[in-house]
Amino acid sequence: MKKIILAALAGSAMLLAAAQTREFSPSQKLRYAEGIISNFYVEQVDEDSLVNEAVKAMLSTLDPHSQYSSPEETKELNQPLEGKFSGIGIMFNMVKDTVYVIQTTVGGPSEKAGIRPGDRIISANDTILAGQKMKNTQIMKHLRGPKDSVVKLMVKRGDTAAPIEFVLRRDDIPIYSVDDAYMANDSVGYIRVSRFAESTSDEVAQAVRKLRGKGMRHVILDLEDNGGGYLGAAVQIASQFLPKGAPVVSTAGMRSEPMTFNVEMGGGDTKSRIVVMVNQYSASASEILAGALQDNDRGVVVGRRTFGKGLVQRPFPFPDGSMIRLTTARYYTPAGRCIQKPYEKGKGEDYQLDMLNRYKSGELWSADSIHFDETLKYQTLKRGRTVYGGGGIMPDVFVPVDTTYFTPYYRDLVAKGIVNTFVLDKVERNRAAWLKEYPTEDEFYAAFTLSPETDTQLQAAAEAEGLPFNPEEWERSAVFIRAMLKGLIARDLYDNGSYVRSTNPLNPVYTEALRLITDPKAYSSKLN
Repeated sequence: MKKIILAALAGSAMLLAAAQTREFSPSQKLRYAEGIISNFYVEQVDEDSLVNEAVKAMLSTLDPHSQYSSPEETKELNQPLEGKFSGIGIMFNMVKDTVYVIQTTVGGPSEKAGIRPGDRIISANDTILAGQKMKNTQIMKHLRGPKDSVVKLMVKRGDTAAPIEFVLRRDDIPIYSVDDAYMANDSVGYIRVSRFAESTSDEVAQAVRKLRGKGMRHVILDLEDNGGGYLGAAVQIASQFLPKGAPVVSTAGMRSEPMTFNVEMGGGDTKSRIVVMVNQYSASASEILAGALQDNDRGVVVGRRTFGKGLVQRPFPFPDGSMIRLTTARYYTPAGRCIQKPYEKGKGEDYQLDMLNRYKSGELWSADSIHFDETLKYQTLKRGRTVYGGGGIMPDVFVPVDTTYFTPYYRDLVAKGIVNTFVLDKVERNRAAWLKEYPTEDEFYAAFTLSPETDTQLQAAAEAEGLPFNPEEWERSAVFIRAMLKGLIARDLYDNGSYVRSTNPLNPVYTEALRLITDPKAYSSKLN
């Protein structure tokens, strides 16, 4: 034992002596430290974990958006942007401890096999899903898998006593970026984009063509809560509404070549009125698109100041599937504004408190609470309107947060899964009759109304789940609850059914967007 200890001490002394005889570069020092810990620490060391944590620690001293992801995390991050994954093709909800099928993907494995909305998945292969209170991410791991792999599902349908067995072969399932596209009135189309992925530009173009076929002459583009994605998708969508050669965005960094992205080919529609809806959670590519349309005086931006995520991350993959997304540049709008909001290196926690600070300052309720730095004043390219840099895109028309309908009773109805369970039961019992009466979603929204008994039925369902009825809070929330119920029913009845089509009329950002776009004088006044 003495020999082992002496050998270890001798080895340590040699390493220290070597360190003292010559200067180490930072990278050599890092490797040296890892070697010392791996060879001399008192317990067994997981070297992979040690290195991963070291990489994360290094990145944490930089900006808030440089990050390391494990192989599994990298795969999960990339899937929504790649526009597809391999699975069985369902949308599901975990209600209490039961996995309910909400929709099946058209042409996907589940639809082909005969799985229906309302079915309850009991197990996947040998794993019981029912009664386990799993997180959605855990459930997806059992339903997704490599293309052509097989999964056996046990499914409970309606009141049938015995479960039904389905054997499905997984396939590529598309992830859509355009959540909703419908006619807001006879001449205005509404398109909601939830992310910027590989297919997003094509989806927007397809939605535009479909709505133009229904008479659309002007478009509301909804980017609320859209956290961004691929830069290329934002540039391509901007190109659908800007003339050839118009600047969309530029990037610049100390060690990366400056780049400017302009509209190529023949350019797009330059005649229609465009209103862009944004809020404090619209980030990155959403801000690029909103800023490009605003700086080119091509559209009116409505809502609240956007997130302010204007740092360019370049992916550096490792052979094991893990990845570093390293900030290499900043985004700038066509007028020269930096989209990124201020931050201090190494203070990621403070950065994450920005939304709370906006709340406390009153910014979400009053534009007067937002103070602009006069040294960051810029002019739009055609009409010379004043816009400000310093982080995020400030809308041309500010719309405060509206909390009128949100009460503790409403919150608990949703959080406890009561609303989802209620709707699933309603649709399961009335699906055939409703689809016969309303074959299309347009017909549904034109004529469907909730029965007078619906309110009391929902209140009774809540009472049964331990949520006592609150008349005052119900009165405040009732309009929104009814709109939510109708939207959820539509989503469950129709392929890619629209939920927000029902709730949008209660969204003040949407109502202001619709008011502006239908009034040529009001619209033009915001561009002057």
